[in-house]
Amino acid sequence: MLAERKEKTGLQALTLLLFERMGILLTLTFILTRIPLFRQLLDREVRISTAVSFSLVFGLFGIAGTYAGVIVADEQLMPAFWMEPLNRDEVIANSTLVGVVIGGLLGGPIVGLGAGFIAGIHALGMGGAAAAAMGLSAPLTGLLAGYVARFFSQERVISPSKAIFIGMFAPILQMALILILTNPPEIARQIVNEIGIPMVLTNSISIAIFTTMIRVALQEEERSAAIETERALKIAELLLPHLKQGLSPQTAETVANLLRKELKAAAVAVSDQQQFLAHVGLEAGHHLRGQRLDSELARRALSSGHVQVGLSREQLACPRKDCQLAASILIPIKEAGTTVGLLVLYYKRPEQIRKVEEVLAVGLSNLLSNQLTLDIAEKMVNLMREAELRMLQAQINPHFLFNTLNSIVTLIRVDPDLARHMTIQLASYMRLTIRITASQLIPLHQELDHLQAYVDIIKVRFAEQLTITCQFASERLDVFIPPGTLQPLVENCIQHGLRKVTSGGWIGITVRTKRSGVEIRIEDNGTGIPGEIRNQLGQAPIKSTTGNGIGVYNVNQRLIRLLGPQAHLRFKNKPDGGALIAFTIPRGGKMVDHTRSDS
Repeated sequence: MLAERKEKTGLQALTLLLFERMGILLTLTFILTRIPLFRQLLDREVRISTAVSFSLVFGLFGIAGTYAGVIVADEQLMPAFWMEPLNRDEVIANSTLVGVVIGGLLGGPIVGLGAGFIAGIHALGMGGAAAAAMGLSAPLTGLLAGYVARFFSQERVISPSKAIFIGMFAPILQMALILILTNPPEIARQIVNEIGIPMVLTNSISIAIFTTMIRVALQEEERSAAIETERALKIAELLLPHLKQGLSPQTAETVANLLRKELKAAAVAVSDQQQFLAHVGLEAGHHLRGQRLDSELARRALSSGHVQVGLSREQLACPRKDCQLAASILIPIKEAGTTVGLLVLYYKRPEQIRKVEEVLAVGLSNLLSNQLTLDIAEKMVNLMREAELRMLQAQINPHFLFNTLNSIVTLIRVDPDLARHMTIQLASYMRLTIRITASQLIPLHQELDHLQAYVDIIKVRFAEQLTITCQFASERLDVFIPPGTLQPLVENCIQHGLRKVTSGGWIGITVRTKRSGVEIRIEDNGTGIPGEIRNQLGQAPIKSTTGNGIGVYNVNQRLIRLLGPQAHLRFKNKPDGGALIAFTIPRGGKMVDHTRSDS
Protein backbone atom coordinates (compact mmCIF):
# COMPACT_ATOMS: atom_id res chain seq x y z
CA MET A 1 0.00 0.00 0.00
CA LEU A 2 2.82 2.36 0.90
CA ALA A 3 4.63 1.56 -2.34
CA GLU A 4 1.48 2.26 -4.37
CA ARG A 5 0.97 5.60 -2.63
CA LYS A 6 4.62 6.48 -3.22
CA GLU A 7 4.27 5.60 -6.90
CA LYS A 8 1.22 7.85 -7.25
CA THR A 9 3.02 10.68 -5.52
CA GLY A 10 5.96 10.25 -7.91
CA LEU A 11 3.68 10.34 -10.98
CA GLN A 12 1.94 13.48 -9.74
CA ALA A 13 5.22 15.21 -9.03
CA LEU A 14 6.63 14.32 -12.44
CA THR A 15 3.43 15.45 -14.19
CA LEU A 16 3.48 18.79 -12.38
CA LEU A 17 7.16 19.31 -13.19
CA LEU A 18 6.57 18.55 -16.88
CA PHE A 19 3.62 20.94 -17.00
CA GLU A 20 5.67 23.67 -15.35
CA ARG A 21 8.53 23.24 -17.80
CA MET A 22 6.19 22.89 -20.76
CA GLY A 23 4.52 26.11 -19.63
CA ILE A 24 7.84 27.92 -20.10
CA LEU A 25 8.20 26.40 -23.59
CA LEU A 26 4.65 27.35 -24.55
CA THR A 27 5.29 30.90 -23.34
CA LEU A 28 8.26 31.06 -25.69
CA THR A 29 6.04 29.64 -28.41
CA PHE A 30 3.49 32.39 -27.85
CA ILE A 31 6.23 35.01 -28.17
CA LEU A 32 7.42 33.32 -31.36
CA THR A 33 3.95 33.51 -32.93
CA ARG A 34 4.07 37.30 -32.43
CA ILE A 35 7.16 37.54 -34.66
CA PRO A 36 6.25 38.45 -38.29
CA LEU A 37 8.94 36.14 -39.72
CA PHE A 38 7.33 33.14 -38.04
CA ARG A 39 3.91 34.14 -39.41
CA GLN A 40 5.37 34.48 -42.87
CA LEU A 41 6.74 30.95 -42.51
CA LEU A 42 3.23 29.69 -41.73
CA ASP A 43 1.73 31.65 -44.66
CA ARG A 44 3.97 30.11 -47.31
CA GLU A 45 3.14 26.88 -49.10
CA VAL A 46 5.37 23.93 -48.19
CA ARG A 47 7.86 23.31 -50.99
CA ILE A 48 11.35 21.84 -50.92
CA SER A 49 12.88 25.17 -49.86
CA THR A 50 10.28 25.95 -47.19
CA ALA A 51 10.24 22.31 -46.00
CA VAL A 52 13.86 22.73 -44.88
CA SER A 53 12.94 25.86 -42.90
CA PHE A 54 9.92 24.17 -41.35
CA SER A 55 11.96 21.09 -40.42
CA LEU A 56 14.67 23.21 -38.80
CA VAL A 57 12.19 25.32 -36.81
CA PHE A 58 10.16 22.43 -35.45
CA GLY A 59 13.24 20.25 -34.99
CA LEU A 60 14.61 22.97 -32.70
CA PHE A 61 11.26 22.96 -30.89
CA GLY A 62 11.77 19.25 -30.34
CA ILE A 63 15.24 19.83 -28.91
CA ALA A 64 13.82 22.55 -26.65
CA GLY A 65 11.23 20.02 -25.51
CA THR A 66 14.04 17.66 -24.59
CA TYR A 67 15.73 20.31 -22.45
CA ALA A 68 12.36 21.16 -20.89
CA GLY A 69 12.17 17.57 -19.63
CA VAL A 70 13.03 16.02 -16.26
CA ILE A 71 15.75 13.39 -15.66
CA VAL A 72 14.42 10.30 -13.92
CA ALA A 73 16.82 7.80 -12.23
CA ASP A 74 16.06 5.23 -9.53
CA GLU A 75 12.60 6.74 -8.97
CA GLN A 76 14.18 10.14 -8.28
CA LEU A 77 13.38 13.33 -10.25
CA MET A 78 16.31 15.56 -11.19
CA PRO A 79 15.14 18.73 -12.94
CA ALA A 80 18.01 20.75 -14.37
CA PHE A 81 18.26 23.95 -16.37
CA TRP A 82 20.94 22.46 -18.61
CA MET A 83 21.31 18.74 -19.17
CA GLU A 84 24.54 16.88 -19.60
CA PRO A 85 24.66 13.54 -21.47
CA LEU A 86 22.78 10.94 -19.46
CA ASN A 87 24.14 7.92 -17.63
CA ARG A 88 23.06 4.45 -18.70
CA ASP A 89 20.51 4.19 -15.87
CA GLU A 90 18.90 7.60 -16.54
CA VAL A 91 16.02 8.62 -18.82
CA ILE A 92 14.39 11.95 -19.72
CA ALA A 93 10.65 12.47 -19.32
CA ASN A 94 10.37 15.06 -22.07
CA SER A 95 8.20 16.96 -24.53
CA THR A 96 10.38 16.31 -27.55
CA LEU A 97 7.47 14.96 -29.57
CA VAL A 98 5.39 18.15 -29.21
CA GLY A 99 7.43 20.13 -31.75
CA VAL A 100 7.79 17.10 -34.02
CA VAL A 101 4.05 16.35 -34.10
CA ILE A 102 3.18 20.01 -34.73
CA GLY A 103 5.71 20.09 -37.59
CA GLY A 104 4.05 17.04 -39.18
CA LEU A 105 0.53 18.45 -38.73
CA LEU A 106 1.46 21.79 -40.30
CA GLY A 107 3.96 20.76 -42.94
CA GLY A 108 3.07 17.18 -43.84
CA PRO A 109 5.18 14.00 -43.85
CA ILE A 110 8.37 15.61 -45.19
CA VAL A 111 8.46 18.32 -42.52
CA GLY A 112 7.45 15.85 -39.80
CA LEU A 113 10.21 13.45 -40.80
CA GLY A 114 12.79 16.26 -41.05
CA ALA A 115 11.89 17.78 -37.67
CA GLY A 116 11.83 14.29 -36.09
CA PHE A 117 15.22 13.44 -37.54
CA ILE A 118 16.77 16.61 -36.06
CA ALA A 119 15.16 16.09 -32.63
CA GLY A 120 15.83 12.33 -32.72
CA ILE A 121 19.56 12.73 -33.45
CA HIS A 122 19.80 15.09 -30.48
CA ALA A 123 17.86 12.69 -28.20
CA LEU A 124 20.06 9.80 -29.30
CA GLY A 125 23.15 11.88 -28.56
CA MET A 126 21.90 12.59 -25.04
CA GLY A 127 22.22 8.88 -24.30
CA GLY A 128 20.50 7.22 -21.37
CA ALA A 129 18.63 3.98 -20.87
CA ALA A 130 16.05 4.66 -23.61
CA ALA A 131 18.24 6.59 -26.09
CA ALA A 132 17.53 4.27 -29.06
CA ALA A 133 13.77 4.36 -28.52
CA MET A 134 13.80 8.15 -28.04
CA GLY A 135 15.89 8.67 -31.18
CA LEU A 136 13.76 6.38 -33.37
CA SER A 137 10.34 7.50 -32.09
CA ALA A 138 10.87 11.16 -33.07
CA PRO A 139 11.20 10.76 -36.90
CA LEU A 140 8.63 7.93 -36.94
CA THR A 141 6.12 10.05 -35.02
CA GLY A 142 6.72 13.08 -37.26
CA LEU A 143 6.18 10.98 -40.40
CA LEU A 144 2.93 9.45 -39.09
CA ALA A 145 1.65 12.87 -37.90
CA GLY A 146 2.24 14.25 -41.42
CA TYR A 147 0.19 11.47 -43.00
CA VAL A 148 -2.57 11.86 -40.39
CA ALA A 149 -2.76 15.58 -41.25
CA ARG A 150 -3.73 14.67 -44.81
CA PHE A 151 -7.03 13.35 -43.50
CA PHE A 152 -7.75 16.88 -42.25
CA SER A 153 -6.38 18.73 -45.29
CA GLN A 154 -9.47 20.95 -45.45
CA GLU A 155 -8.33 22.59 -42.19
CA ARG A 156 -5.45 25.01 -42.39
CA VAL A 157 -4.44 24.09 -38.80
CA ILE A 158 -5.98 21.03 -37.16
CA SER A 159 -8.45 21.82 -34.36
CA PRO A 160 -7.30 21.45 -30.72
CA SER A 161 -9.93 18.76 -30.01
CA LYS A 162 -8.43 16.56 -32.73
CA ALA A 163 -4.86 17.50 -31.84
CA ILE A 164 -5.27 16.32 -28.23
CA PHE A 165 -6.17 12.80 -29.39
CA ILE A 166 -3.37 12.71 -31.96
CA GLY A 167 -1.01 13.94 -29.23
CA MET A 168 -1.86 10.94 -27.05
CA PHE A 169 -0.68 8.41 -29.63
CA ALA A 170 2.78 9.98 -30.02
CA PRO A 171 4.06 9.20 -26.46
CA ILE A 172 2.17 5.87 -26.48
CA LEU A 173 4.15 4.90 -29.59
CA GLN A 174 7.31 6.05 -27.85
CA MET A 175 6.52 3.91 -24.80
CA ALA A 176 5.95 0.92 -27.08
CA LEU A 177 9.38 1.43 -28.67
CA ILE A 178 10.96 1.69 -25.21
CA LEU A 179 9.45 -1.68 -24.32
CA ILE A 180 10.74 -3.19 -27.59
CA LEU A 181 14.23 -1.66 -27.84
CA THR A 182 15.34 -1.18 -24.22
CA ASN A 183 17.18 -3.94 -22.41
CA PRO A 184 16.78 -5.53 -20.02
CA PRO A 185 12.95 -5.75 -20.14
CA GLU A 186 12.63 -5.06 -16.42
CA ILE A 187 14.27 -1.65 -16.88
CA ALA A 188 12.00 -0.93 -19.88
CA ARG A 189 8.86 -1.70 -17.86
CA GLN A 190 10.09 0.44 -14.99
CA ILE A 191 10.76 3.39 -17.32
CA VAL A 192 7.29 3.14 -18.90
CA ASN A 193 5.64 2.91 -15.49
CA GLU A 194 7.49 5.99 -14.25
CA ILE A 195 7.21 8.35 -17.25
CA GLY A 196 4.42 6.93 -19.45
CA ILE A 197 1.30 8.53 -17.96
CA PRO A 198 2.90 11.96 -17.25
CA MET A 199 4.24 12.16 -20.82
CA VAL A 200 0.92 11.16 -22.39
CA LEU A 201 -0.92 13.83 -20.39
CA THR A 202 1.57 16.65 -20.84
CA ASN A 203 2.35 15.97 -24.51
CA SER A 204 -1.29 15.71 -25.64
CA ILE A 205 -2.40 18.82 -23.75
CA SER A 206 0.67 20.76 -24.89
CA ILE A 207 0.03 19.84 -28.54
CA ALA A 208 -3.59 21.04 -28.19
CA ILE A 209 -2.41 24.34 -26.66
CA PHE A 210 0.28 24.70 -29.33
CA THR A 211 -2.24 24.28 -32.19
CA THR A 212 -4.56 26.77 -30.50
CA MET A 213 -1.79 29.36 -30.40
CA ILE A 214 -1.01 28.86 -34.08
CA ARG A 215 -4.70 29.04 -35.03
CA VAL A 216 -5.01 32.33 -33.13
CA ALA A 217 -1.90 33.70 -34.85
CA LEU A 218 -3.23 32.76 -38.29
CA GLN A 219 -6.66 34.18 -37.55
CA GLU A 220 -5.04 37.46 -36.60
CA GLU A 221 -3.12 37.35 -39.87
CA GLU A 222 -6.35 36.71 -41.80
CA ARG A 223 -8.01 39.64 -40.06
CA SER A 224 -5.03 41.77 -41.02
CA ALA A 225 -5.35 40.55 -44.63
CA ALA A 226 -9.05 41.49 -44.63
CA ILE A 227 -8.16 44.95 -43.34
CA GLU A 228 -5.49 45.30 -46.04
CA THR A 229 -7.98 44.20 -48.71
CA GLU A 230 -10.41 46.88 -47.58
CA ARG A 231 -7.51 49.31 -47.58
CA ALA A 232 -6.59 48.34 -51.15
CA LEU A 233 -10.18 48.93 -52.28
CA LYS A 234 -10.19 52.36 -50.64
CA ILE A 235 -6.85 53.30 -52.23
CA ALA A 236 -7.98 52.07 -55.66
CA GLU A 237 -11.14 54.15 -55.35
CA LEU A 238 -9.03 57.24 -54.59
CA LEU A 239 -6.56 56.67 -57.42
CA LEU A 240 -8.86 55.60 -60.27
CA PRO A 241 -10.38 59.02 -61.10
CA HIS A 242 -6.87 60.40 -61.62
CA LEU A 243 -5.46 57.40 -63.49
CA LYS A 244 -8.45 57.41 -65.87
CA GLN A 245 -7.28 60.85 -67.03
CA GLY A 246 -4.07 59.24 -68.29
CA LEU A 247 -0.51 59.31 -66.96
CA SER A 248 0.88 62.84 -66.95
CA PRO A 249 3.16 64.74 -64.55
CA GLN A 250 0.10 66.36 -62.95
CA THR A 251 -1.90 63.16 -62.38
CA ALA A 252 1.28 61.28 -61.38
CA GLU A 253 2.10 63.76 -58.63
CA THR A 254 -1.48 63.63 -57.30
CA VAL A 255 -1.40 59.81 -57.30
CA ALA A 256 2.01 59.75 -55.58
CA ASN A 257 0.84 62.06 -52.81
CA LEU A 258 -2.32 60.00 -52.23
CA LEU A 259 -0.33 56.75 -52.08
CA ARG A 260 2.26 58.12 -49.67
CA LYS A 261 -0.46 59.42 -47.37
CA GLU A 262 -2.35 56.11 -47.33
CA LEU A 263 0.58 53.64 -47.24
CA LYS A 264 3.02 55.60 -45.02
CA ALA A 265 5.91 54.71 -47.34
CA ALA A 266 9.17 56.66 -47.16
CA ALA A 267 8.65 57.81 -50.76
CA VAL A 268 6.39 57.08 -53.72
CA ALA A 269 7.16 57.44 -57.43
CA VAL A 270 5.00 57.11 -60.54
CA SER A 271 6.34 56.35 -64.01
CA ASP A 272 5.17 55.65 -67.52
CA GLN A 273 6.92 53.07 -69.72
CA GLN A 274 10.14 55.13 -70.13
CA GLN A 275 10.62 57.62 -67.31
CA PHE A 276 9.55 58.77 -63.86
CA LEU A 277 6.74 61.32 -63.90
CA ALA A 278 6.74 62.17 -60.19
CA HIS A 279 8.58 61.38 -56.94
CA VAL A 280 7.35 62.57 -53.54
CA GLY A 281 8.83 61.95 -50.12
CA LEU A 282 12.34 61.03 -49.01
CA GLU A 283 15.25 61.74 -51.40
CA ALA A 284 13.09 63.80 -53.76
CA GLY A 285 16.13 66.03 -54.24
CA HIS A 286 17.89 63.59 -56.58
CA HIS A 287 15.04 61.29 -57.65
CA LEU A 288 13.78 63.75 -60.23
CA ARG A 289 11.01 63.84 -62.78
CA GLY A 290 12.20 62.75 -66.20
CA GLN A 291 14.78 60.21 -65.01
CA ARG A 292 14.74 57.05 -67.10
CA LEU A 293 13.81 53.60 -65.77
CA ASP A 294 17.29 52.09 -65.70
CA SER A 295 16.90 49.34 -63.12
CA GLU A 296 16.55 45.70 -64.11
CA LEU A 297 13.71 45.42 -61.58
CA ALA A 298 11.68 48.13 -63.38
CA ARG A 299 12.23 46.50 -66.77
CA ARG A 300 11.13 43.17 -65.34
CA ALA A 301 7.97 44.71 -63.86
CA LEU A 302 7.09 46.39 -67.17
CA SER A 303 7.71 43.28 -69.27
CA SER A 304 6.05 40.73 -66.96
CA GLY A 305 3.24 42.88 -65.58
CA HIS A 306 3.83 41.36 -62.12
CA VAL A 307 4.65 43.07 -58.83
CA GLN A 308 8.41 43.12 -58.16
CA VAL A 309 10.10 43.52 -54.77
CA GLY A 310 13.58 44.98 -54.39
CA LEU A 311 15.33 44.23 -51.10
CA SER A 312 18.68 45.90 -51.72
CA ARG A 313 19.98 49.34 -52.65
CA GLU A 314 21.63 47.88 -55.76
CA GLN A 315 18.25 46.80 -57.17
CA LEU A 316 17.05 50.42 -56.99
CA ALA A 317 19.89 51.42 -59.35
CA CYS A 318 20.33 54.76 -57.58
CA PRO A 319 23.74 56.33 -58.35
CA ARG A 320 23.93 58.14 -54.99
CA LYS A 321 25.88 56.16 -52.40
CA ASP A 322 24.27 58.06 -49.51
CA CYS A 323 20.67 57.43 -50.67
CA GLN A 324 18.50 56.47 -47.69
CA LEU A 325 16.11 54.36 -49.77
CA ALA A 326 17.06 50.68 -49.53
CA ALA A 327 13.99 48.70 -50.62
CA SER A 328 11.07 49.08 -52.99
CA ILE A 329 7.86 47.50 -54.30
CA LEU A 330 7.07 48.07 -57.99
CA ILE A 331 3.35 47.87 -58.82
CA PRO A 332 2.50 47.61 -62.56
CA ILE A 333 -0.46 49.57 -63.96
CA LYS A 334 -2.04 47.70 -66.86
CA GLU A 335 -4.65 48.69 -69.41
CA ALA A 336 -6.13 45.94 -71.59
CA GLY A 337 -3.22 43.64 -70.73
CA THR A 338 -0.48 46.19 -71.55
CA THR A 339 1.64 47.67 -68.76
CA VAL A 340 1.46 51.45 -69.15
CA GLY A 341 3.29 52.53 -66.01
CA LEU A 342 4.52 51.75 -62.50
CA LEU A 343 3.71 52.78 -58.95
CA VAL A 344 6.92 52.50 -56.90
CA LEU A 345 6.82 52.36 -53.08
CA TYR A 346 10.17 53.07 -51.38
CA TYR A 347 11.25 52.02 -47.87
CA LYS A 348 14.30 52.74 -45.72
CA ARG A 349 14.90 49.10 -44.76
CA PRO A 350 14.07 45.76 -46.43
CA GLU A 351 12.53 44.56 -43.14
CA GLN A 352 9.72 47.11 -43.57
CA ILE A 353 8.38 45.11 -46.54
CA ARG A 354 6.27 42.44 -44.88
CA LYS A 355 4.05 39.82 -46.43
CA VAL A 356 1.11 42.17 -45.85
CA GLU A 357 2.72 44.88 -48.00
CA GLU A 358 3.37 42.40 -50.81
CA VAL A 359 -0.23 41.12 -50.76
CA LEU A 360 -1.54 44.70 -50.69
CA ALA A 361 0.63 45.59 -53.69
CA VAL A 362 -0.61 42.62 -55.73
CA GLY A 363 -4.23 43.36 -54.85
CA LEU A 364 -3.84 47.04 -55.68
CA SER A 365 -2.22 46.23 -59.04
CA ASN A 366 -5.04 43.86 -59.96
CA LEU A 367 -7.77 46.24 -58.85
CA LEU A 368 -6.36 49.23 -60.73
CA SER A 369 -5.59 47.22 -63.87
CA ASN A 370 -9.03 45.58 -63.98
CA GLN A 371 -10.85 48.86 -63.46
CA LEU A 372 -8.79 50.68 -66.09
CA THR A 373 -9.38 47.84 -68.56
CA LEU A 374 -13.13 47.92 -67.85
CA ASP A 375 -13.11 51.69 -68.35
CA ILE A 376 -11.47 51.27 -71.77
CA ALA A 377 -13.98 48.56 -72.68
CA GLU A 378 -16.87 50.80 -71.62
CA LYS A 379 -15.54 53.66 -73.72
CA MET A 380 -15.16 51.35 -76.71
CA VAL A 381 -18.74 50.12 -76.30
CA ASN A 382 -19.99 53.70 -76.12
CA LEU A 383 -18.00 54.64 -79.22
CA MET A 384 -19.37 51.62 -81.09
CA ARG A 385 -22.93 52.50 -80.08
CA GLU A 386 -22.44 56.08 -81.13
CA ALA A 387 -20.96 54.97 -84.46
CA GLU A 388 -23.89 52.62 -85.00
CA LEU A 389 -26.37 55.36 -84.24
CA ARG A 390 -24.59 57.70 -86.63
CA MET A 391 -24.75 55.02 -89.30
CA LEU A 392 -28.47 54.52 -88.74
CA GLN A 393 -29.04 58.25 -88.89
CA ALA A 394 -26.98 58.54 -92.08
CA GLN A 395 -29.16 55.88 -93.72
CA ILE A 396 -32.32 57.93 -93.11
CA ASN A 397 -31.42 61.21 -94.84
CA PRO A 398 -30.39 59.76 -98.26
CA HIS A 399 -33.73 57.90 -98.38
CA PHE A 400 -35.67 61.17 -98.40
CA LEU A 401 -33.09 63.01 -100.52
CA PHE A 402 -33.28 60.42 -103.29
CA ASN A 403 -37.07 60.74 -103.56
CA THR A 404 -37.01 64.54 -103.48
CA LEU A 405 -34.36 64.80 -106.18
CA ASN A 406 -36.42 62.49 -108.38
CA SER A 407 -39.39 64.85 -107.93
CA ILE A 408 -37.26 67.89 -108.82
CA VAL A 409 -35.98 66.14 -111.95
CA THR A 410 -39.60 65.52 -113.00
CA LEU A 411 -40.73 69.08 -112.23
CA ILE A 412 -37.90 70.65 -114.24
CA ARG A 413 -39.60 69.40 -117.41
CA VAL A 414 -43.17 70.31 -116.53
CA ASP A 415 -42.91 73.28 -114.12
CA PRO A 416 -39.41 74.87 -113.87
CA ASP A 417 -40.56 77.57 -111.43
CA LEU A 418 -41.97 75.02 -109.04
CA ALA A 419 -38.81 72.94 -109.43
CA ARG A 420 -36.76 76.03 -108.53
CA HIS A 421 -38.95 76.68 -105.46
CA MET A 422 -38.62 73.06 -104.40
CA THR A 423 -34.84 73.23 -104.80
CA ILE A 424 -34.71 76.26 -102.50
CA GLN A 425 -36.89 74.46 -99.95
CA LEU A 426 -34.63 71.43 -100.16
CA ALA A 427 -31.52 73.56 -99.57
CA SER A 428 -33.19 75.12 -96.52
CA TYR A 429 -34.16 71.66 -95.28
CA MET A 430 -30.62 70.31 -95.72
CA ARG A 431 -29.04 73.26 -93.88
CA LEU A 432 -31.41 72.62 -90.98
CA THR A 433 -30.58 68.91 -91.13
CA ILE A 434 -26.83 69.56 -90.89
CA ARG A 435 -27.35 71.84 -87.88
CA ILE A 436 -29.50 69.48 -85.82
CA THR A 437 -27.78 66.19 -86.63
CA ALA A 438 -24.57 67.28 -84.90
CA SER A 439 -26.11 65.98 -81.67
CA GLN A 440 -27.56 62.63 -80.72
CA LEU A 441 -30.57 64.32 -79.09
CA ILE A 442 -32.19 67.69 -79.74
CA PRO A 443 -35.12 69.57 -78.17
CA LEU A 444 -38.48 68.48 -79.56
CA HIS A 445 -39.30 71.97 -80.86
CA GLN A 446 -36.23 71.85 -83.15
CA GLU A 447 -37.37 68.50 -84.53
CA LEU A 448 -40.83 69.99 -85.19
CA ASP A 449 -39.21 72.90 -87.07
CA HIS A 450 -37.29 70.36 -89.13
CA LEU A 451 -40.50 68.43 -89.81
CA GLN A 452 -42.22 71.63 -90.94
CA ALA A 453 -39.50 72.24 -93.54
CA TYR A 454 -40.04 68.70 -94.78
CA VAL A 455 -43.81 69.17 -94.92
CA ASP A 456 -43.34 72.30 -97.05
CA ILE A 457 -41.47 70.18 -99.61
CA ILE A 458 -44.08 67.42 -99.48
CA LYS A 459 -46.90 69.88 -100.09
CA VAL A 460 -45.17 70.91 -103.30
CA ARG A 461 -44.60 67.32 -104.40
CA PHE A 462 -48.13 66.10 -103.60
CA ALA A 463 -50.17 69.30 -103.80
CA GLU A 464 -53.21 67.67 -105.45
CA GLN A 465 -53.06 64.29 -103.72
CA LEU A 466 -52.32 64.96 -100.07
CA THR A 467 -53.28 67.12 -97.10
CA ILE A 468 -51.09 67.28 -94.00
CA THR A 469 -52.38 68.69 -90.70
CA CYS A 470 -50.32 69.34 -87.58
CA GLN A 471 -51.66 69.78 -84.04
CA PHE A 472 -48.95 70.67 -81.55
CA ALA A 473 -49.34 71.21 -77.79
CA SER A 474 -49.51 74.85 -76.77
CA GLU A 475 -47.24 74.48 -73.71
CA ARG A 476 -43.45 74.26 -73.90
CA LEU A 477 -42.32 70.76 -74.89
CA ASP A 478 -39.27 70.36 -72.66
CA VAL A 479 -38.20 66.91 -73.87
CA PHE A 480 -35.49 65.63 -76.21
CA ILE A 481 -35.69 63.41 -79.28
CA PRO A 482 -33.23 61.91 -81.78
CA PRO A 483 -32.96 64.25 -84.79
CA GLY A 484 -34.65 63.09 -87.99
CA THR A 485 -37.20 60.90 -86.20
CA LEU A 486 -40.50 62.30 -87.51
CA GLN A 487 -39.64 62.81 -91.19
CA PRO A 488 -39.07 59.08 -91.98
CA LEU A 489 -42.36 58.18 -90.28
CA VAL A 490 -44.34 60.72 -92.35
CA GLU A 491 -42.52 59.58 -95.47
CA ASN A 492 -43.46 55.98 -94.62
CA CYS A 493 -47.14 56.99 -94.61
CA ILE A 494 -46.77 58.56 -98.04
CA GLN A 495 -44.76 55.76 -99.65
CA HIS A 496 -46.74 52.83 -98.24
CA GLY A 497 -50.03 53.81 -96.60
CA LEU A 498 -51.07 56.28 -99.31
CA ARG A 499 -49.29 54.60 -102.19
CA LYS A 500 -52.55 53.67 -103.94
CA VAL A 501 -54.43 56.85 -102.99
CA THR A 502 -54.54 59.24 -105.96
CA SER A 503 -56.55 62.01 -104.26
CA GLY A 504 -57.98 62.88 -100.86
CA GLY A 505 -54.99 61.51 -98.97
CA TRP A 506 -54.57 62.78 -95.45
CA ILE A 507 -51.80 62.66 -92.83
CA GLY A 508 -52.34 63.96 -89.32
CA ILE A 509 -49.48 64.74 -86.92
CA THR A 510 -50.45 65.24 -83.26
CA VAL A 511 -48.17 66.14 -80.36
CA ARG A 512 -49.73 66.16 -76.89
CA THR A 513 -48.48 66.01 -73.33
CA LYS A 514 -49.25 63.15 -70.98
CA ARG A 515 -48.28 62.32 -67.42
CA SER A 516 -45.64 59.83 -68.59
CA GLY A 517 -44.16 62.16 -71.22
CA VAL A 518 -44.98 63.60 -74.62
CA GLU A 519 -46.93 61.41 -77.02
CA ILE A 520 -46.53 61.82 -80.80
CA ARG A 521 -49.09 60.27 -83.17
CA ILE A 522 -48.78 60.06 -86.96
CA GLU A 523 -51.84 58.67 -88.77
CA ASP A 524 -53.19 58.45 -92.30
CA ASN A 525 -56.30 57.36 -94.16
CA GLY A 526 -54.55 54.90 -96.42
CA THR A 527 -54.67 51.14 -96.81
CA GLY A 528 -53.27 50.29 -93.40
CA ILE A 529 -50.48 47.92 -92.46
CA PRO A 530 -50.75 44.29 -93.64
CA GLY A 531 -51.24 41.94 -90.71
CA GLU A 532 -48.33 39.66 -91.62
CA ILE A 533 -45.78 42.46 -91.18
CA ARG A 534 -47.41 44.66 -88.51
CA ASN A 535 -45.88 42.75 -85.58
CA GLN A 536 -42.43 42.73 -87.20
CA LEU A 537 -42.38 46.36 -88.29
CA GLY A 538 -39.64 48.30 -86.51
CA GLN A 539 -38.07 45.13 -85.05
CA ALA A 540 -36.02 44.28 -88.15
CA PRO A 541 -35.79 45.28 -91.83
CA ILE A 542 -38.66 43.59 -93.71
CA LYS A 543 -38.55 42.45 -97.29
CA SER A 544 -41.85 43.05 -99.09
CA THR A 545 -43.16 44.17 -102.47
CA THR A 546 -43.56 47.73 -101.23
CA GLY A 547 -40.17 48.21 -99.55
CA ASN A 548 -37.86 46.92 -96.85
CA GLY A 549 -38.95 49.00 -93.83
CA ILE A 550 -35.39 50.16 -93.18
CA GLY A 551 -36.42 53.75 -92.36
CA VAL A 552 -38.96 52.71 -89.70
CA TYR A 553 -36.54 50.12 -88.30
CA ASN A 554 -33.75 52.68 -87.94
CA VAL A 555 -36.04 55.18 -86.23
CA ASN A 556 -37.29 52.58 -83.75
CA GLN A 557 -33.76 51.40 -82.88
CA ARG A 558 -32.54 54.94 -82.27
CA LEU A 559 -35.52 55.72 -80.02
CA ILE A 560 -34.94 52.59 -77.94
CA ARG A 561 -31.18 53.00 -77.62
CA LEU A 562 -31.23 56.70 -76.84
CA LEU A 563 -34.44 57.08 -74.82
CA GLY A 564 -35.07 53.58 -73.51
CA PRO A 565 -37.44 50.71 -74.40
CA GLN A 566 -40.51 52.67 -73.28
CA ALA A 567 -40.03 54.99 -76.29
CA HIS A 568 -40.50 52.22 -78.89
CA LEU A 569 -42.82 52.67 -81.88
CA ARG A 570 -46.37 51.32 -81.64
CA PHE A 571 -48.33 50.37 -84.79
CA LYS A 572 -52.01 49.66 -85.37
CA ASN A 573 -54.68 49.92 -88.05
CA LYS A 574 -57.59 52.30 -87.50
CA PRO A 575 -61.17 50.91 -87.63
CA ASP A 576 -62.20 53.41 -90.34
CA GLY A 577 -59.15 52.72 -92.49
CA GLY A 578 -55.57 53.83 -92.42
CA ALA A 579 -52.75 53.27 -89.95
CA LEU A 580 -51.51 54.86 -86.75
CA ILE A 581 -47.89 55.11 -85.56
CA ALA A 582 -47.36 56.41 -82.02
CA PHE A 583 -44.58 56.66 -79.48
CA THR A 584 -43.98 58.43 -76.17
CA ILE A 585 -40.94 60.50 -75.25
CA PRO A 586 -40.37 59.91 -71.50
CA ARG A 587 -39.74 62.76 -69.13
CA GLY A 588 -36.89 62.95 -66.65
CA GLY A 589 -33.77 62.61 -68.75
CA LYS A 590 -32.07 63.52 -71.98
CA MET A 591 -30.54 60.13 -72.66
CA VAL A 592 -30.51 56.67 -71.15
CA ASP A 593 -27.44 56.10 -68.93
CA HIS A 594 -25.84 53.25 -70.90
CA THR A 595 -25.32 55.39 -73.98
CA ARG A 596 -23.61 58.32 -72.30
CA SER A 597 -19.98 58.98 -73.04
CA ASP A 598 -17.41 61.48 -71.92
CA SER A 599 -17.14 63.07 -75.30
